[in-house]
Amino acid sequence: MQGTVATYDAATRSGMLLLDDGTELAFPARAFDASGLRLLRLGQRVRVETDATGEIVRVTLPTMP
Repeated sequence: MQGTVATYDAATRSGMLLLDDGTELAFPARAFDASGLRLLRLGQRVRVETDATGEIVRVTLPTMP
């Protein structure tokens, strides 16, 4: 699943994504930490991985494996 960074707080390492279908979805710090990324920019395209409950567990760049 892919989306766009709508908000990102570097202090808390969490934020909100706008998915391609228009849905807003929050991501926690642990999902950002699992990515290995150092920062995110507003408007940046990202790929998200979710668990069985739909919670985001990893936020990565679309080009990352």
